Amino acid sequence: MEKRTLTITLQADWKAALRAAGKAAQKGSYQGETLNFQSPGAFFSRLTERRWTIINTLQQGGAIGVRELARQVGRDVKRVHEDTQALLELGLIEKNDAGALVCPYADIHVDMHIIPQAQVVA
Repeated sequence: MEKRTLTITLQADWKAALRAAGKAAQKGSYQGETLNFQSPGAFFSRLTERRWTIINTLQQGGAIGVRELARQVGRDVKRVHEDTQALLELGLIEKNDAGALVCPYADIHVDMHIIPQAQVVA
């Protein structure tokens, strides 16, 4: 089985990001997967330090349940459950057939360029 990779991008024009992903998919071989955020604020609000810790723990430990994950990261089960739900929605983690949480990506790359935006004239 081929190792899955994920590239996280920041691109305000989500339609252009979708077109680029479609072109990459047409090449036939696995090119990795892409998750795009429209702004740095959207990225940082969804992918907090605690959520990165969950991702890293799942990358290292394989498939585990929420309670065991909470124990490993030293956090409350309810809060870890909330964070895993957000990560499931984003597709950064998945549930296996037994219902345990897994991070399917061997490599996650964040491609972020923050440039000044044109000022809006009122």
